[in-house]
Amino acid sequence: MDVSLILFKKDGTQKVFQLSNSVTVIGRRPDCHLRVPVKLVSRRHCQLSHSEGELKIRDLSSLNGTFLNGKRVDEASVQAGDRIKVGPITLTLQVDGKCERRQGSDTARPEITSRDAASGGSTGGNPYKGSIQGGSD
Repeated sequence: MDVSLILFKKDGTQKVFQLSNSVTVIGRRPDCHLRVPVKLVSRRHCQLSHSEGELKIRDLSSLNGTFLNGKRVDEASVQAGDRIKVGPITLTLQVDGKCERRQGSDTARPEITSRDAASGGSTGGNPYKGSIQGGSD
């Protein structure tokens, strides 16, 4: 299973963060797999995990919460097209090259706008460790 998070930037471009590990921690700390150096993001904010074809997101007791398609979650199953909001950053989940929700899903495909994105980002050559630079709108 090929899993990525897509950040849609303000200038209309996108940054793709490949999630090569079975567990990816998102947070402000330098040792997080995906670093978001913004004060609204906790040091270890949330984690995405995939095992045996199932994807899950879990909030790691963050102060400002983790949001899945606009709803605050502690833990939830995720699928292609889901929008994950961590602080001011909104990321779209892509699975096997697709970021559309499966047919018959109980939630419609999210609308993606460039105002949801922050600027910048670099993986520094590491396909599963990245940093999102910038802040909120």
